[in-house]
Amino acid sequence: MNAITSNSFRDAWRQLGRELPKPQSVLCISAHWETQEPQVCIADPPRTIHDFGGFPADLYAQQYPAPGAPVLADKVQALAGETRIGRDSEWGLDHGAWCVLQALFPDADVPVAQLSLARAFAPAEHLDFARKLAPLRDDGVLVLCSGNVVHNLRLLGGGATPAWAREFDTYVAQAIARHDDEALVSYERSGASARYAVPTREHYLPLLYAAGMRRSGDRVRFFTEGFDLGSIGMRSVLFS
Repeated sequence: MNAITSNSFRDAWRQLGRELPKPQSVLCISAHWETQEPQVCIADPPRTIHDFGGFPADLYAQQYPAPGAPVLADKVQALAGETRIGRDSEWGLDHGAWCVLQALFPDADVPVAQLSLARAFAPAEHLDFARKLAPLRDDGVLVLCSGNVVHNLRLLGGGATPAWAREFDTYVAQAIARHDDEALVSYERSGASARYAVPTREHYLPLLYAAGMRRSGDRVRFFTEGFDLGSIGMRSVLFS
């Protein structure tokens, strides 16, 4: 619903889009595309995927007609080294990608390629893979990692945010601030809050790609914070 409603999160994404230098292309890693082994989408243009159910018709009417980025896909494969990456022409842009992209770049004029999350990888392997792709930043590529630090749909509620959600969000924010990648990879060690905040890994893993591609001199900026419906964390971080 962030795509069609005015709220502080969408407003912050839109403001960030106005502040950022326009990238040559975008590589998106979203919680909503998982494959057994990593794949990169070469569709040009990528289709807008409405991978959800039970929402207003206006949401299904949304389209994000950005051009594809097959050249970027080639670069991803070249940097991957021994990590084999498949090429996919059927996927497109899922809602984890286009809902944020339409706020950042509403003219849909920046080429986009999406990279899947490999189910075969452990968290540390995702981080190591991301480090291989870090040189993309030198080519004018914006890497957009879309998920949620806290994501538990079974515990949605309209009341106060539970303590476990705040505890895990704080744990992750502090790990990011001190550049503690080991704490991010071994998030389960944070205690009981991790079991509630990350019942399944797919929404947490995109964060490891952002962490893996940051540089030692990057400024860390949390430009959104807070929770939606109690158990969905809306923290956004920029490394620049």
